Amino acid sequence: MDINTIKLPVSVIADIYHSYLIEGNEQIPEDQAPFIKQEKNVKWKSLGSNDKNILIIVNTSEAVHLPDNELTFLTGVLTACKLSLAEVAIVNLHHYPDAGYKELTSFFASKIVLLFGIEPAAFGLPMNFPNYQIQAFAGNSFLYAPSLKQLENDKVEKSKLWVSLKRLFNI
Repeated sequence: MDINTIKLPVSVIADIYHSYLIEGNEQIPEDQAPFIKQEKNVKWKSLGSNDKNILIIVNTSEAVHLPDNELTFLTGVLTACKLSLAEVAIVNLHHYPDAGYKELTSFFASKIVLLFGIEPAAFGLPMNFPNYQIQAFAGNSFLYAPSLKQLENDKVEKSKLWVSLKRLFNI
């Protein structure tokens, strides 16, 4: 086999070309359809515009994103960090039990990931680390903390979170 007749597997071609090879509204012949990687099979439901690539992961069955009291608390925390909902994306893992850090950080192009009530290993990270420790991994900064429900009425835990957030966001 010479260099002009190398045959690559479909999966390799799909990984090389992360988006469609055809522009516009052209119809794709069925025999070429396997060559197109379907990246957006999952429609991630998130709250916020993700303007600063900050991903907030929660896990609650009580609401689509967060119950009102927890959203109010989180909005207050974000305001203290000089952030708003427009700058973050909040994803409720309750709706995506099999999702892990690779899919979510890739889709949301995250730089900072806050895990509220979700242990790092349960999020698919190959490590565990204690609450409030900022952990760098795979080009991201991760912070793991108790659930917003637990933090909301616990002054000691809120102060520990605040210390970590000040370091994380250079406040």
